[in-house]
Amino acid sequence: MGAAGRQTQLLRAVIMGPPGSGKGTVSSRIVNHFALKHLSSGDLLRDNMQRGTEIGVLAKTFIDQGRLIPDDVMTRLALHQLKSIDQYSWLLDGFPRTVSQAEALNKVYRIDTVINLNVPFETIKQRLTARWIHPASGRVYNTEFNPPKVPGHDDLTGEPLTQREDDKPETVAKRLKAYEAQTKPVLEYYQKKGVLQSFSGTETNMLWPHVYAFLQTKLADGSPKL
Repeated sequence: MGAAGRQTQLLRAVIMGPPGSGKGTVSSRIVNHFALKHLSSGDLLRDNMQRGTEIGVLAKTFIDQGRLIPDDVMTRLALHQLKSIDQYSWLLDGFPRTVSQAEALNKVYRIDTVINLNVPFETIKQRLTARWIHPASGRVYNTEFNPPKVPGHDDLTGEPLTQREDDKPETVAKRLKAYEAQTKPVLEYYQKKGVLQSFSGTETNMLWPHVYAFLQTKLADGSPKL
């Protein structure tokens, strides 16, 4: 098979969804079933900051100041990493987050599909605010699905559980509002390009079969790993 033939099998995909939508779970299932490379902007940032790379140090200065990382910094970071997986199909998670980032990405790669997990904000609020942790061990409880035996206390140690700042109701509401404001223009950008595919539901296990069936059609010429 020639290079052109191989190229047609490569998938350039982006997954989007609000915090708490199950995006991480769906991403890992996509990567496992279809043997795609997964590029998470959050993981990439943490890795570069831990290694003290030039761009990692730069990104950390913005984070330490409580500021958003500028589009050009995130774009440089993502495009640099994408070069190393150029010969594979890949899934981007957490990038692009703004229209400026999407436009910069578009200059280098043609995105084939954008998977949007459309989960009602009320469902997400209930899901996230029900999450409590045992700080010392990292054990996670959910008052709806996996409650502790004694309310508010760790099963093994009996120590009090705490709620992460990110999971407090007022913080969750702010995060969702910020996500909507930032992401809506990006979804509209990809909608105009005809590559946006939205999947609506309240549970990851309800959404997944539809995402899976859709990707099978996109990778019909390839060999999904089942």
